[in-house]
Amino acid sequence: MAVERTLSLIKPDAVQRNLIGTILMRFEQAGFRIVGAKMLRLTQEQAEGFYSEHQNKEFFSDLVDYMMSAPVVALVLEKENAVKDYRTLIGATNPQQAAVGTIRRDFALNGRHNSVHGSDSLESAKREIAYFFVETELF
Repeated sequence: MAVERTLSLIKPDAVQRNLIGTILMRFEQAGFRIVGAKMLRLTQEQAEGFYSEHQNKEFFSDLVDYMMSAPVVALVLEKENAVKDYRTLIGATNPQQAAVGTIRRDFALNGRHNSVHGSDSLESAKREIAYFFVETELF
């Protein structure tokens, strides 16, 4: 199996609650290598662009506002089967439906304030990584 890369965002709710280190530890304990990292505060244009597939949905404006409410930590994680393994590690979008021991089950406040974002496919991972990182920022 080939080594893959996936995008992770530690979302504003987790940043505000000082969970960055705890979440990073979970990634490393699960065998992920962090090959890119940056903290940034999303502009409206960045948040709208990143979530553009949801722009016609009722929750879009609230999602954009939430993602701009505090800094996020953007990460590129690497390992074999990274996309699938990361999705398993973070759990279902709705923390009440997430498996015990997943990041969202343990740290999310609700379905929107669910602490982390993860790419849902290898194609999405490539697109999302390129949204936040240039190749020279990855190691």
